[in-house]
Amino acid sequence: MKDTMIGVDLAKNVFQLHGASMAGQVKFRKKVTRVQFRHFMAQHEPAIMVMEACGSASYWAREMVRPGHEVR
Repeated sequence: MKDTMIGVDLAKNVFQLHGASMAGQVKFRKKVTRVQFRHFMAQHEPAIMVMEACGSASYWAREMVRPGHEVR
């Protein structure tokens, strides 16, 4: 069962990440580049990811499903 929810603010160069437990307790807040984002998510246990709707959201959703994350 996925016990972490990660909110992602997609931007051109830097992404903002906000991780929280399913109960709402903040686990982390990070500012990462695209390369760091891909590496961080590959290392992170499977989580529920929430992304804003924008031009690159579909691409990143497909990339995040590969390592086992659930994207909404």
